[in-house]
Amino acid sequence: MRLRQIALVAGELEPIVAQLESVLGLKVAYRDPGVAIFGLVNAVFPVGGEFLEVVQPVRDDASAARYLKRRGGDAGYMVIMQARDALSHRARMEKLGIRKIAEHQDKKYTFTHFHPGDFNGVLTSIDSVGGVADYLETEGDWPPAGRDWRNAKAAANIVGLTSVTIQDRNPEAAAKRWGELLEAPVEDGDVVRLTKGAIKFVPPVDADGTGVVAIDVAVKDAATVLAAAKAQGLAVKGASFDVCGIAVNLVKG
Repeated sequence: MRLRQIALVAGELEPIVAQLESVLGLKVAYRDPGVAIFGLVNAVFPVGGEFLEVVQPVRDDASAARYLKRRGGDAGYMVIMQARDALSHRARMEKLGIRKIAEHQDKKYTFTHFHPGDFNGVLTSIDSVGGVADYLETEGDWPPAGRDWRNAKAAANIVGLTSVTIQDRNPEAAAKRWGELLEAPVEDGDVVRLTKGAIKFVPPVDADGTGVVAIDVAVKDAATVLAAAKAQGLAVKGASFDVCGIAVNLVKG
């Protein structure tokens, strides 16, 4: 299983799109009309072989609108993993009593969205892509990013999205649970190590105490990114900057 996509939620989509383009040199690969069923509009950016998505609720009854209110503003929203066979994981989760809130399957693409209440408050999905010989391939097909995502690669400085950080009041217990659910090893008590990528757990950094609070992005030159973040007026601390309610930690790529 690999970490393939992280979704953020914003009250206003386009300012966040502009910041990600200016600071990280990302490009919008796809705006998925299919997310309208969830009351959303979105933009999906390739980050090396992984993806960053920003969604904006456009209906008051959208679950993302309630989530924005609960988190008190822009925030991390969803963790999406890719597996060789998402259907087998769906069946396994059902046997464990994990609730589904959305699902899809056809020859090209299969996904299951699992209830946040069963994943420590985080909307989580396990997906697979049909006709792919190696699901770990860096530039393998990824339907949520559209057919032409390879034409919207990030700036050469960007290597990939390597991990996601989730806050929880008991990080070690959360890591243990996720490790069991994902059938992945836990390192150092609070890091779930996937075949490609990692999921880290930390104590609460805000009053809500749940949800995605950071991502790690591998880059060749962090100084260039941090200078661009400062120019955009974003908060910068060490090798990290804040955007859309999360910290983007720059690691050596």
